[in-house]
Order: sequence, then structure tokens, then C-alpha cells
Amino acid sequence: MSCNPSFGGIGKGHLMREVDALDGLCGRLCDRSGVHYKVLNRCKGPAVWGLRAQIDRGRYKENMQKEILNTPLLTVHEASVEDLLLTEPEPDHPGKCQVTGVVLGDGSTVHAGSVILTTGTFLRGMVLIGLEMHPAGRLGDQPAIGLAQTLEKLGFAVGRLKTGTPPRLAKDTIDFSGLEERAADNPPVPFSFLSEAVWIKPEDQLSCYLTRTTLKAQQIICDNLHLNNHIRETTRGPRYCPSLESKVLRFPNREHQVWLEPEGLESNVIYPQGMSMTLPPELQEQVIKSIPGLEKAKMLQPGYGVQYDFLDPRQLTASLESRLVQRLFFAGQINGTTGYEEAAAQGVIAGINACLRVHGKPPFIVSRTEGYIGVLIDDLTTLGTSEPYRMFTSRVEFRMSLRPDNADARLTHRGFEEAGCVSQQRYEQAVKMRAALEDGIATLKSLQFSISKWSQLIPEVPISSSRRSPVSAFDILQYPEANMEVLARAVPEPLGKLAQWRELADRLKIEAAYEWCVVNQQQEIEEVRRDEALRLPEDLDYFAIDASLSAEVREKLDSNRPQTIGAVSRIPGITPAAIVNLLRFVKTNHRKTEKLQALPQTGKYLAGKMYSEKATSQRQISGEFSEEDESTFVKMSL
Repeated sequence: MSCNPSFGGIGKGHLMREVDALDGLCGRLCDRSGVHYKVLNRCKGPAVWGLRAQIDRGRYKENMQKEILNTPLLTVHEASVEDLLLTEPEPDHPGKCQVTGVVLGDGSTVHAGSVILTTGTFLRGMVLIGLEMHPAGRLGDQPAIGLAQTLEKLGFAVGRLKTGTPPRLAKDTIDFSGLEERAADNPPVPFSFLSEAVWIKPEDQLSCYLTRTTLKAQQIICDNLHLNNHIRETTRGPRYCPSLESKVLRFPNREHQVWLEPEGLESNVIYPQGMSMTLPPELQEQVIKSIPGLEKAKMLQPGYGVQYDFLDPRQLTASLESRLVQRLFFAGQINGTTGYEEAAAQGVIAGINACLRVHGKPPFIVSRTEGYIGVLIDDLTTLGTSEPYRMFTSRVEFRMSLRPDNADARLTHRGFEEAGCVSQQRYEQAVKMRAALEDGIATLKSLQFSISKWSQLIPEVPISSSRRSPVSAFDILQYPEANMEVLARAVPEPLGKLAQWRELADRLKIEAAYEWCVVNQQQEIEEVRRDEALRLPEDLDYFAIDASLSAEVREKLDSNRPQTIGAVSRIPGITPAAIVNLLRFVKTNHRKTEKLQALPQTGKYLAGKMYSEKATSQRQISGEFSEEDESTFVKMSL
């Protein structure tokens, strides 16, 4: 954990749950390493709650290394990767060459059927403090220069991004007495579906504290901008996690929040969230001492900025495999994202698909209708990014259906059956929960009484008299005042057992609350899935196809290389008319392929107009189409 010792947050907590549903490690380890657990956005519905935790940095590192080193069949080799081993490409896949392994810093090689690059901020990384600049991916660690040069030579479009980290403070030199305390949740909510509870007792959790900057801090920053190279750079930084200098310039004459977050139970280090700086160290100390509670604070390490290379993620497929180099996958900040959670989400998908690629199996794709992971990857591979990408609930069209509570129902079964990445234990637990939910909902819906009867049983729930009788227990559960405990007290048999299993009771409440939203969204989800099923050939030559498309649209399609008609509709500048014309070409080409396959193979070409090999794919375009499909699609797109 090279920056903030925390996991989760709004949008990010969803990613954590989905990574966990696919048997990723970070959720389980956070449940064994956290010191402050909090669910954000509680004032809103459960669909947008954000699970978050402050993590004991040392404990997390220890637990993670233990897991990795004890994983069967996994060999860990610590070394720098300087180059790639390449060979001739496979004929049935796009790409100019194929990766077969890596070259290490000492000249030795490691051969592999697939390679995943997760370079973080190390790709030609440069650390900046004040006017000083020196090559590093992180303070004290060397950058990856040779690998960056190799990727550039291979033709990858390379961009430059920047980020920063705040100074670290000594806990025992901070005066917390006048600051706003933020206590952790009691009881804490675990990240992992496998965790019944977190490792720490609720009363032993540490608090976070809130302070704010002053006009004096602003004056120090404004008077010394000439001593700050990082802030003057035109390289794009994170919009949603800006430096203190950026906030002062963009929002002058305001107080800016600074959260004082502990780095561990036994640690004396405090992480001042919201105070990322790249001023010279002596000026950072002046800014720190101008903030309430930090007047006597000791700075243990100055804040600094990092600039690094990233690759345009539109050069990747939805499996995160490169289009230029076969069997080469990318995940994390190299794709233009920011945050542990976004990196973990990409890492689990890249890892799954790298393995499937070696075994010659179809890729494992999570669509926008299935998870936040699908939205993240689709946004990156379809739209690209010009600034560090951060996940938010607002990016997700179907967030009422894609909730933190049901990530296992959405992804665990697919992970077990299609990817083989889910353990038997997790799969059996997900199956058990799915069956319990189905039985519970059926029981609640079958239990029906008149409105007057319900009013007698549960007078604390204000049931609308306009509802039709009889009313089911599932309908009653939709009221904010109702929960499974209330219903079980009113009707002990058969609802008592459902209320005893706390996780099941909570999920039944959420299912009831969102039933009408999910039902209404289902038609939209099916429309999107139908569009995603209209796949485009990977080797389609958009400049040669016989379709009514402008030169600008052809350039955009060739640059973005969308894999589905649905992805086409999300590319900026692609008009509805262009989508219809491309859809018409896909359907016509599909029908022609079907007719050719139905004819006896004579080895002769049929008379009539044929598309060139560049204009059509050798693969069959999947999907069943009809005039009704086209009209539905056009209606949705317009």
C-alpha cells in the first residue's frame, strides 16, 4: 500500500465486493487488517453505500505476503522487468507479434504463455519535490525505463499522468483535543462474503479526526508556487484527489478538509488525507503548522508528486489483452486508472483471461449490465481517459441492480463455472445464499393478510390504505419502518428462522426495497445485452467496408476498435445514423456468411459482389438478428 492506508469508498467499495465475489484477496485481507470500518453514504439507499476501511499498513502487508507465499503452484521471483520476449503472431488473432516471456534486469529470462504488466507509477516514473526531480516510481524505488522504451517501440500510444501523496505526520505530536472525531461503525461491516465478522473488536477500532486548512496555509502556497515544478506541469493529475495546491488555486479563500487517518494500531504515523503537496519540505512544514491541531506536528516524510507513463487503454480488448501484442495483458495505473480498488478489479480480470488465453478458452468478460468491473473496463477500452480514472456510482447505468450486497449472486457462479477462479467453499456458500434468498422471497410473498390485519400485527409500520388487499409480507418489507425482526415478531412462524440469519435478513430487506426498480430496469438491461451480443470482427477494416459512414466516423471506429454495437454507441462523436448503418452492414454480412456456410463447398467463388478479405472477418459474427431487433436498437440509440 504505497499511498493511502485505506480501501473502499463510494463506488470503490462495489469494486471490492466484486473482486471478492471472484475470489480476489483484498477484501478478505482488509477484514483481517482494518482498524476503522465505515459504510459511507448511509443517508442514501443500500445500492450506493460505500464500504470503506482504514487499514493497518504493516498487518496488511504481512497478511498479503503470507497468502501469496503459501499459494500452491505460485512461484514468486523478485526482480525488475526490462524487456519483453517476442515472436511471430498467431494467425487467428489480431496483433503484430506475440509475447513469450520477459527479460529481467540481470539479463535472465522468464518464459510464459501470457504476460500481465501492472507497472503502477513506475513506467518512466519521476518524483518531484519542490524544484527537485529525480527518476523513481515511488520514493526510494527505481523506475522502469527499459520496459517503457520497449512498449513505445512496439507502437503503443503513450501518455503522461501525475499523482501525489501527502506528508506523513507523527501521531504523538498532534493535538486531537479540538478536532472533530469520527468514530468507526459498530458493528463493522466486512468486505468479504466469506467473513462473518472482521478481526477487530468494535470497541478497539481507532477514530479518524477532521481538521481544516486556513487562509495562512493558502497564503504560503500562493507565495511559493514558483518553487513547485509539479503544480506548473501540464500533465493531468487526478480530478477527484487533487493536491492541496490545486484546491487552493481552483477554490481560493476556502477552508479545505484534512482527514487525519491512522496507519495502524501500533503505528505512530498519521496520514493527512486531502493534504497532498509537492512544495519544498521546509514550506510543507509551514503549511502543516498553520492548520488547527497540527501546530506542533512533526513531519516524518514530506509529500511528493509522481509523473509516469500510461498506455491508451483503447488499445486493449474487454479481456484487457493488447491488440498490438498477442497474449500481453495490462492492469492498473498503466491503463490510466487511479486507486487500489480499480487496480484490483483490472488485475483479477487480466489474471483470469491470461490463464484462459493459455488454455485456449474464450475470454471472461464482465459487461456493464453485470458489474462495476464491467463499467470500469468498458469505459477505459471504449472511451479511453485523459486523466486518472476513478470509479463512481454515477458512472453506472444500472446501479439499482448492481449493488454491493448481491455481487456474489452476479459474479461468483460465473467465476466458478467459466473462469475456474472461485474456490469450492465460496461457490457452495453462494449457492446456499441464492437458495435461501429464493426460498425467503417465496415465503414472504406467500404470506398475505388484509391491510387491517397487518395494521393490527405491526402498528409501528404506517401501511398505505390505498394498497390493494391482500398484502404480502414482502410488500410490507418495502416500508422503511419494516425489517425482518419486526415481521418475525408479528408472525413468528414461518418468519422467525429467516430473521435469525442476519445476513439473509438484511439482503431480503434490500431485495424488497429495490424490487420495483430492478423489474423496471430489467427491460433496459436486456436491450443493452442484446446490443452487446452484436459483436464486431476484431480485424474489420472500417475504411474498406461498404457502409454509409463518414470519414470522421471511420477514423473514430478504427481508432477505438469497438468490439460490439453497444460499445459503438458509447463512442463520442458517433451519430445514431452511423450506428444504424453499421448495424445494417453487420446484419447483411452475417446473413451472407450464413448463406455461404449453407452451400456445398465447391472451392469456387459465387458470382456477384464479394467484400475484400480486409473488409470482412474470417470469423462468423455472432448473434441472431431480425428487423424487430434493428427497430428496437434504433429506438434505444436515438
